[in-house]
Amino acid sequence: MRLQDKVVIVTGSTTGIGEAIVLRCIQEGAKVLVHGRDKERAEAIAKAHPGRAAIHIDELDDPAAPQRIIGAAIEAFGRLDCLVNNAAIVMRSDIYSTDAATFDRVMAVKVRAPMLLVQAALPHLKESKGVVLNIGSVNAYSGEGNLLPYSISKGALMTLTRNLADYLSQDQVRVYQFNVGWVLTPNEYEYKIKDGLPADWPEKIDPLFAPSGRLIAPEEIAAASVYWLSDESRPISGSVLELEQYPIIGRNPTKRDKSF
Repeated sequence: MRLQDKVVIVTGSTTGIGEAIVLRCIQEGAKVLVHGRDKERAEAIAKAHPGRAAIHIDELDDPAAPQRIIGAAIEAFGRLDCLVNNAAIVMRSDIYSTDAATFDRVMAVKVRAPMLLVQAALPHLKESKGVVLNIGSVNAYSGEGNLLPYSISKGALMTLTRNLADYLSQDQVRVYQFNVGWVLTPNEYEYKIKDGLPADWPEKIDPLFAPSGRLIAPEEIAAASVYWLSDESRPISGSVLELEQYPIIGRNPTKRDKSF
């Protein structure tokens, strides 16, 4: 097992990508602190994996939450090897509709909280020569017009990743980021239903957005995380990886229709 007896915190892990990472880490031998806001779902994960999963329910827009989360992992398992900053908040707004409260809340959850979590975790990560994996988005590069604060936060998270990877390199704490593309999570499915798409919308994705014929599954992001959380990735640090079905930077989509 590639993560045998490592202790991993995954924020925002009661559903979607976070939950998939939790389950894959447990499968690979890790002990995991499940964090989120849905106590019922967190308890279900812990019940299904006795001795391998503990839970902590907390709101990341509270600046005191990071210390509590790190403390919960140490109390449950006695050490910390990996921190996965996965929790996100998606609030639809553009340059006209974004107010200060919306902007501040997104930045608090997606940028301030990861920074404070790393800060609180550092004594333990230095001891274990551990890993931070930040789950970002391809929106970090420019993003969608109706996801302005979200996109800004992902760009800031990418800078945080590279800054910390450089600064912490001599402490042998490695820092990485995944910029994920379009992933079919339960939340994403519901967002699109609320946008007015039909129930079978995932089966009708334009090949321009999903050349494989389908969206990425959370389990595929989780599978990729194992290498970077394991000792196999040592000594590499500072990597930012785009996990999408096509190149992100400078993409000129292939035009198969001869009428173009």
